[in-house]
Amino acid sequence: MQTPHYIGIIPARYASSRFPGKPLVEILGKTMIRRVVEQALQSKLLQRVIVATDDARIEAEVRSFGGEVVMTSMEHPSGTDRCAEVIRLLGDAVPADAVVINIQGDEPFIDPGQIDVLCRCFDDQAVELGTLLRRFSHGEDVLNPNMIKVVRDVNGYGLYFSRLPIPFERDATQGSLPDLTAHFQHIGLYGYRANTLLKIAQLPPSFLELTEKLEQLRWIENGYRIMTALSEHESWSVDTPEDLKKMQSRFV
Repeated sequence: MQTPHYIGIIPARYASSRFPGKPLVEILGKTMIRRVVEQALQSKLLQRVIVATDDARIEAEVRSFGGEVVMTSMEHPSGTDRCAEVIRLLGDAVPADAVVINIQGDEPFIDPGQIDVLCRCFDDQAVELGTLLRRFSHGEDVLNPNMIKVVRDVNGYGLYFSRLPIPFERDATQGSLPDLTAHFQHIGLYGYRANTLLKIAQLPPSFLELTEKLEQLRWIENGYRIMTALSEHESWSVDTPEDLKKMQSRFV
């Protein structure tokens, strides 16, 4: 079986509402976007890593350390849409069997092994979309709506993603915390076959997506299946200046 051509795309916009200019902040001597690119390049399976941005300052930074960058339009509601624009712009330069890995631009210490685990989902030719999950560990707040939960079927495909702790434990003692071993946390790393990416980027927002504010529900609601793979690594993202301070102290 032939291995697909894997392309990593890192959406990076300047105008973050909670942390403007986030890709250019310095973390232990390097900009965040540089650290994400360098981590992605350590993947054993990615043949190409591209930064997709809407800002000339980010473009200049990526070019300064020899990275590949594509300028995209500013009007994108999600990283998925920005990845789709890159594939459209590249046109015939994208191999027919390409798989796109959408790498979060605010995870400067992403483990390259996570990327490879996601890539391996596409060894199965039937898989069109993929993502990662991990088991909640002791002491984690499974009730936190910002920690997305997922349930999956016996074949590993995601059945539903929610901000609520699913599955609901009917027989749990009232007031007790859910059994963490029964819950999976979604890790926001996505993979798509290139032709599927272009299709889902054309779908209008769906009811479930708008209700939970989770874009992957649009795909499920339209009949697409999302393969999930288990990862042992935690994700450390930077959403606010406070997150940056915590991360710098953690990795010093």
